[in-house]
Amino acid sequence: QMMHSENPKLVTWYTEEANNIIARQTKLFPKVFRGVCAIPQSPAGDLKPLLPYLEKCVKEQGFVGCLINPDPGEAGGRETPPLGDRYWYPLYEKLCELDIVGHVHSAGCRSERLSYSLHFINEESIAVVSLLTSSVFKDFPKLKIVMSHGGGAIPYQYARFEASAIRRGMERFSDRMRNLYYDTVLYSADSLALLFKTVGADRCMCGSERPGVGTVKDPKTGKWLDETRHIIEGFEWLSSAEKKMIFEDTAKKVFKIEA
Repeated sequence: QMMHSENPKLVTWYTEEANNIIARQTKLFPKVFRGVCAIPQSPAGDLKPLLPYLEKCVKEQGFVGCLINPDPGEAGGRETPPLGDRYWYPLYEKLCELDIVGHVHSAGCRSERLSYSLHFINEESIAVVSLLTSSVFKDFPKLKIVMSHGGGAIPYQYARFEASAIRRGMERFSDRMRNLYYDTVLYSADSLALLFKTVGADRCMCGSERPGVGTVKDPKTGKWLDETRHIIEGFEWLSSAEKKMIFEDTAKKVFKIEA
């Protein structure tokens, strides 16, 4: 329910109406859904005026998380500071106060140099590095952040940042990666295995994106690319306890979902 417009009133209207629809769905099917709301972000716009609305979403409509768009300008003009910047601190403080999750997920893309999917991967990669090379988790040790799409490209490229940390005598980047949680919206066994082995099964939550980019049947296998449960279940090197973490336990803990 995120969007970009040069007109902030339009963004506010769209966001509020989308949140209202989600809230209604969660009330109709309380045993199936929990809501994650959006806030009407604008490029480099002040976040503080948006926080009362976020609090209303949580306390009056029952939302358990807040979407964080790291690039409200959609790569099309004015840039928003990276997630490690103090610009974001009022939001992080409110997330901790409300004890809810921040879910990082980019939106559309207006750049002629980037495709829609590549923009997601780029923004999530920037978000991971920015958060983990800043003081955010020292300043907000209780902050809960979930990264979409397996953390972008960082599980694949983390050793570049590991090398920099080792040279500087800092905490290993791979250890810092465990400050974040990651969804499993990836479409190959190799990428899923790499994610689990890099950050640990206990930091991952099964994600579904149907219909989405991966909703296509692979003619080689006859399976839908975004049906990944069977892939995870097929990893013999994951214990049954680790698979249970991925499929339910970690999400229940992070989002405070009662059984």
